[in-house]
Amino acid sequence: MDCWEYKTVKMEAGGLMGGIVDTDKFDALLNQLGMQGWNLVSVFDTNMAVHGTTREVVAVFKRAAG
Repeated sequence: MDCWEYKTVKMEAGGLMGGIVDTDKFDALLNQLGMQGWNLVSVFDTNMAVHGTTREVVAVFKRAAG
């Protein structure tokens, strides 16, 4: 049976009202974790209740445990 470990990382969105993601910084983070053996499983955003703009981007990774 395969066993997995998981990692969740958050990247804050910038801009006056939010919603702007620094894609160069996000790519660097994804590449760094990929080099450590982490496999991207899912990415989603969280929204501000009032304006609906992106507050942060959440990425979930997994890799074989052990």
